[in-house]
Amino acid sequence: MSKSRDFLGPYRLARLIRIGSTAEVWEAVDDTDMQKKRYALKILRPNYVNDKAELAALKHEFNVGKALNSPRIIKVIDHQTDKGRPFLVLELFSELNMKQALRQGPDSLAFMLDKIIEQAAEGLYYMHTKNWIHRDIKPDNYLVARDGETKLIDFTIAEPKRTGISKLLYKTKNIQGTRSYMSPEQIRGKLCDERSDLYSFGCMLFEMTTGKPPFTGQTPNDLLSKHINASVPSAVAHNKNVTTEFANLIKRLMAKKQDDRPPSVWEFLKEYRTLEIWRKRPRKPDISVFDDMGGTKSAEDLVKRPTGPTDDYEEET
Repeated sequence: MSKSRDFLGPYRLARLIRIGSTAEVWEAVDDTDMQKKRYALKILRPNYVNDKAELAALKHEFNVGKALNSPRIIKVIDHQTDKGRPFLVLELFSELNMKQALRQGPDSLAFMLDKIIEQAAEGLYYMHTKNWIHRDIKPDNYLVARDGETKLIDFTIAEPKRTGISKLLYKTKNIQGTRSYMSPEQIRGKLCDERSDLYSFGCMLFEMTTGKPPFTGQTPNDLLSKHINASVPSAVAHNKNVTTEFANLIKRLMAKKQDDRPPSVWEFLKEYRTLEIWRKRPRKPDISVFDDMGGTKSAEDLVKRPTGPTDDYEEET
């Protein structure tokens, strides 16, 4: 932005973090605040400021996020429009997401994975207690700090938990999600509940322990078909250091039928806290993945939609 446009409301745009397909994310400073607090602003790009679907998605993300108050979830602070640009004001959590770290290999986080998984599950559990189903659980949507502190982000396609008559009458026009992590019922356009998020969480745990998602495909439909029909792989087959007990827990999270999965994140946590992830605890790498980010901060992944497909069809539907 030019110097004449480097403010939105009271926020001075200090650094462009990312340009996504429909939004920009900036690090911003509140110059009206004595402490010069910093935030992340998610701003619709000029081509989308009159797009009703994008305006509704931004407003929905705000409405979901404003009701969530947990240290395990990114704080959504405000929804504003200035100079014709709608934007969200979010907590700036200045580290990377798990997907970025995993691109350096699973060893990048393995030494503190026990803490990361527990905090990731706690964030998801809290969201469920507020009667929201996230529907896009994946490594990209968890930010992780150098000490293992972990926060859940991105509520763009979250849905309220359905009960009673609304549960019976549920219909969806659009199947949404990220193909590498979608539960069979989500792929079929059926009602999602806590166990649907747990399936996606299991896919994420598989990737966090092995460095690769549980299923890949030559085409998008091939990948989706594997979630529905293929046998769930064991993490032990890809990483001998994973304990059998933890690998079996991942497989239960990824059961094809919802009733065969743990009934809630709380039940997962209770069992998880009795297990070991690793046969031998990994050592902390000599070179930290956090030292190789080139100044990039985790707020870049607060943008919802990727700009294009990836090789193993992890793009969203």
